[in-house]
Amino acid sequence: MRAHNTTADGTTLAEGTVSQTALAVIEHRVRQLCRRYAERLPFHGWHHVDFVRSKAVEFAGQNGADVAVVEAAALLHDVNYLVLRNSPAAAGRDLRLGVLADAAVPAGYARWIDEIIDEAEMATRGRHISVEAQALSDADTLFKALPVTPVMLAHRYLHENGISLRELAHKIVGEQCDVHDEGYYFYNPEAAATYSRWAMANLELWQCIKESLDDTAVQHLLTQLPQAS
Repeated sequence: MRAHNTTADGTTLAEGTVSQTALAVIEHRVRQLCRRYAERLPFHGWHHVDFVRSKAVEFAGQNGADVAVVEAAALLHDVNYLVLRNSPAAAGRDLRLGVLADAAVPAGYARWIDEIIDEAEMATRGRHISVEAQALSDADTLFKALPVTPVMLAHRYLHENGISLRELAHKIVGEQCDVHDEGYYFYNPEAAATYSRWAMANLELWQCIKESLDDTAVQHLLTQLPQAS
């Protein structure tokens, strides 16, 4: 894990460079994008961004991360879904950097924010990531683990990304179960203590969904539901 306020290339950044004015510009721009393209973002729309931003700021305050940098990263972490459906965070790099430039965020900080977003991504994150990436990851992971997410939002993810229920179940089990079993599903000890029961129930549900999709009777049932596959 690299040092606080240090980019991947070893550049050390000054404190306090991401101003509240810059954050206001970033928030305004992301809100605009979410409203303009709301039909394309039924899962990753403003409701998701605002939740992740709020919890990421909370976790950043607890773990000593640069709160303003984490807030900027949380606001921009899912703009890749505007660029390409079902895409990795890296697909949104040019759009993110453009928004940060418009907000007059210094280039070094913009690169750092972009790195944090990639570092926090569920599919590739490791045990030893920066405290900024930990705060963002925990907030985004919590959204996934909320008991209401599979009930109220999973169908929105399927629609937004053009994937099947089987593909989503394989994605969740494949990306999240090992991380959970290895003990860093949440990095923040308080988050782990508070939300791990929800996470365990959620992952058990998706493991059961994955198994059920191999059952002949379930397969037959789903063929009669045009919205499911």
